[in-house]
Parts: sequence; structure tokens; C-alpha cells
Amino acid sequence: MVSHLIAVIGSSPGVGKSTLCGALARRLRGAGASVDHFQEADILTRPAFGAVAEEFAGGAGSVRPETLVKATRAYVSQARADGVEALVTDALIPFVPSLVAWGHEEPAISAVVRDLVEAVEPTRVTVVYLRDDPDAALRRAVDREGPQWEDWFVGRLAGSPGTSSVDSLAAAAEHLRREAELTLRLLAATPWSVLTVEVGERSAAEVEECAWRGLAGPLGR
Repeated sequence: MVSHLIAVIGSSPGVGKSTLCGALARRLRGAGASVDHFQEADILTRPAFGAVAEEFAGGAGSVRPETLVKATRAYVSQARADGVEALVTDALIPFVPSLVAWGHEEPAISAVVRDLVEAVEPTRVTVVYLRDDPDAALRRAVDREGPQWEDWFVGRLAGSPGTSSVDSLAAAAEHLRREAELTLRLLAATPWSVLTVEVGERSAAEVEECAWRGLAGPLGR
């Protein structure tokens, strides 16, 4: 198995990114691969992302794009040096939701994505994109986390410069639709493989099986 970064991202909270990441990491380990499972919260705790955590905690609530790129390069380079065969990352590259929220426009975000492409070379990248209707996915998230989550999520978006117009869950869903279009447009301009998995009414097990089948080619299975 070649050195491979599998970046799991999604069109909305509630689509099952973290569940799928854990399942793929277990499957890869079961197949005998050396795996690093990068969970979403790890961006504030991993040594390679120390500067990211420092900038984010510095008061501005944002991180410079060049800091994200440098940290990603360090993370992938260290994993390669350590002989890790597969990196499974939860909501890591290409950082589109964060960059949008921090007020960056499409040309600037496109430049960051190009820098990320260069930063992870020669590691092979497959982006697993979980896609669902944002209204349905957000309702699932509220059902799972409770009504206070809705207030937290809408408030988080409203408090960021690039998403300050969001004032309701419906407005959040509309924002996520536009963000999904941007994400797929930017990914299409990269050399990375993009595997889109439609969530809909599929169970977590069905999503996992669909993703695993789709990864058969990129993983050389």
C-alpha cells in the first residue's frame, strides 16, 4: 500500500464524518496498514499544529493560511518519515469552512488549496466528500446534540466575519449549500481524487461500505 492521505470532509455537520473516519481507520489497520487517525480536535493538540493552536488562542479566533499550510506540510512529512502508510483525517484539508468563516474570498482560498497540494506531495490524496441536504443533516445534528446545539452553531457562524449574515438554522443551511458548491469547485481543480458519497437515508454502516468500495482503486486493493 502506498503512502496515502484520506481526507474525510462533508457538506454539513451531522453527515457522519467522524464515524466514517473511525471506521476507515479500523478497516485499514485490519488490512495490515500503519495508520494515523487524525481526529477533528487534534488540530489544536498535535505537535505539528502547535502554531495553529497558538494563533487560534491568541484572541483573533482565526489562523493565517500560511500557518495552516506549513503545519500540514510538517504533519505529512513527519508521518512519511515515520513510515505511516495511511493518514485518515477528519475535517482537515482543504480547510474551506474555516477559511470562508474567517472572511477569505474564493481567489484567496483557491491559492491556499494550491499551496496545500504542493505541501503534501508526493503523498497521494483522496478526499472522501460526504454529501447530504443541509436541512436534513442539521436536523440530525440538533436531534443528536439537543436544542442548545442549534444556538451554538448559528451563533458560531454569526460571530465570524465571513458568515456573519447567518441568523437562523435555515440561513445556516443555505450558507452550507453555497460552501459545498465552492468546495467541490476547488477540489475539481486539484490533482486529488475526490470520492463523493451521498448520505441521504443510508445508515452509518452503509456509508462506510460505500466509501470502502470507492477507495478500492485509490488504495490499490
